[in-house]
Amino acid sequence: MVTLPNFSPSELPKKYLAPVAFAAAGVVSILVAWGAAVLVENISARAVKSMLLTEGVTFASVAPDGLQIHLSGTAPNEAARYKVVNLVGALIDSSRIRDRMEVTPVKAIEAPRFSVEMLRNDDGIQLIGLLPESDALQAVKDKAQALNPDVPLSDMLETADYPAPQGWEAALTYGLDALEMLPRSKISVAADQVAITAIAASDAEKRAFERQLNTAKPSGLAVKVDISAPRPVLTPFTLRFVKDAEGARFDACSADTELGRARILAAAGLAGAVGSNGCTVGLGVPSPKWTDATITGIKAVAQLASATLTFSDADVTLLAGADVPQGDFDRVVGELEADLPDVFSLKATLEKKASGAVAGPAEFTASLAPETHRLEMRGRLTDDMLRKAVDSFARAEFGGNTYLATRMDPELPTGWPLRVLAGLQALGELDNGTLLVRPDTVELKGITGSQSAKVRISQILSEKLGQGQTFRVDVKYDKTLDPLAGIPTPEECAADVDDVVARQKITFTPGSAEIDAAASGVMKALADVLKLCPGVKLEVAGYTDAQGSEEGNRALSQARAETVVLALQGRQIDVSGMIARGYGEADPLADNGTDAGREANRRIEFRLIGAPKPVSADAGKAAATAAQAQGAAAAGPDFSSDTSPSVAPQKKTVTPEPRPKITE
Repeated sequence: MVTLPNFSPSELPKKYLAPVAFAAAGVVSILVAWGAAVLVENISARAVKSMLLTEGVTFASVAPDGLQIHLSGTAPNEAARYKVVNLVGALIDSSRIRDRMEVTPVKAIEAPRFSVEMLRNDDGIQLIGLLPESDALQAVKDKAQALNPDVPLSDMLETADYPAPQGWEAALTYGLDALEMLPRSKISVAADQVAITAIAASDAEKRAFERQLNTAKPSGLAVKVDISAPRPVLTPFTLRFVKDAEGARFDACSADTELGRARILAAAGLAGAVGSNGCTVGLGVPSPKWTDATITGIKAVAQLASATLTFSDADVTLLAGADVPQGDFDRVVGELEADLPDVFSLKATLEKKASGAVAGPAEFTASLAPETHRLEMRGRLTDDMLRKAVDSFARAEFGGNTYLATRMDPELPTGWPLRVLAGLQALGELDNGTLLVRPDTVELKGITGSQSAKVRISQILSEKLGQGQTFRVDVKYDKTLDPLAGIPTPEECAADVDDVVARQKITFTPGSAEIDAAASGVMKALADVLKLCPGVKLEVAGYTDAQGSEEGNRALSQARAETVVLALQGRQIDVSGMIARGYGEADPLADNGTDAGREANRRIEFRLIGAPKPVSADAGKAAATAAQAQGAAAAGPDFSSDTSPSVAPQKKTVTPEPRPKITE
């Protein structure tokens, strides 16, 4: 350091002024240069950051160092790194850029997810998806094309040169088998799951499909099945209510809505019908007043000692028994004619009392043997042309094992050929039985393995014979002949599950969602029941007592319900239709203030999803009483709560147009 003499500025020698001024100028220059450099690097850094953010680059970090710009961060790939360098190079001189960025290591290319979607309907078959490269591709196309050879296959399949994942072959084979089984379906196949959506023609066919699919399911493959059975079209729309020495009952029953079905069954209960009386909900109702009309007819039968009431579309036939007094018959028929809606036409007959046997009655008989299924036909036919027609019809309906021994009688009454052929068609609905055709009646007796056979027989005879014609049906259902008898309905499954949990509760370790070891017996019993009910739609509802917080109880009940579903899945039960829900302390069964009450409230319940509310005897009577009171106060019943669609004709007529008949 240079120490200057202690002079005042005015006393400084002139020779020192120049060095001092030069030194001061140098310091100022350095400060200005440093400030300019800092300003330049900050401006550059801000400009680079703004530009990168505008371009959507977020992985790169910008750090100024003098006039240099340091770039750091991890780029997703090499192209992204070059993009950043080029963008910054367009903004500042490339010599000022220092690239310190890294690039994410390249991962091994994963195999694609293989899946196939198969669609089948009346218009053909479509195949869409990605398959592994193999010889199986052509086999898949060939099998699909063979299901509908007359329509070209819609092929949108592609392949990838990767090995098939584990389980793919089994899942694809199962999906193709399901496609062959289901004529209207959509089947989605993946290595770990097969989803099936299909439409069945009837509820019985739906249950048969579900049983076959469950039997063919490969072990370990997750399968989701959703088969719907739309309402059948009932032709003719038939109801037949009988009251005789055996009691009151339905031979056939049709309804257009669930509410109508409940009201009809309630009216039958008030008329004395006991036991299980089914009623089919279907499409094709001849009038919006169907329910009112049939209930009116059932009430009329209830007032007679014996009678048979038949509705075939809008044709109504009432046959009163021979034990009915003429006065009662006249009174009931008069009231029925007045109360029936205009569109329905009534033909009422009082059966005559027997006045002795008539020798040599004109009749035709047919007998269907139970084991050989041999059909033997005897009696009278009008001519040889009818004989050939009967023989051909019998062979077509029952196979070649038929025997015909009849004689010709040209004096038989008009309509005899139609009565014979209608009776044979009805006999074809039975496994074994007999047919008797007479001028005044057609009688059918026998055994069947179909629960709908009696309904179908009543429909055939009422349609073919026409209004006012008498026929009798005495058909018994034999469960051993029913191929679907072993398949429980969803309602039967739910009832069996309720029976199991009623005998023993599912218990848990206190304060946890772990099933207690003592509940292993009830879980095994539940699994045994549910193995016969694949895919049944159940809600598994969990409940707790009121101890603890409301949110905590709801969470605990949810966890317990989910544990039950997982435990059933672990026992190889198809739980695709089950939903676990926790309700916490809601809906208590007993007082939470006592130990016994809290124990009763801690429970697991199983509820059938989408099941209609059952109509008990008391509820049925209440519904009938309410409907009667409502009918007295208004022009008709209130259907505001019924959301089911109606396909009834809206145009009112005095009598319906007759169905086309085949002339002889």
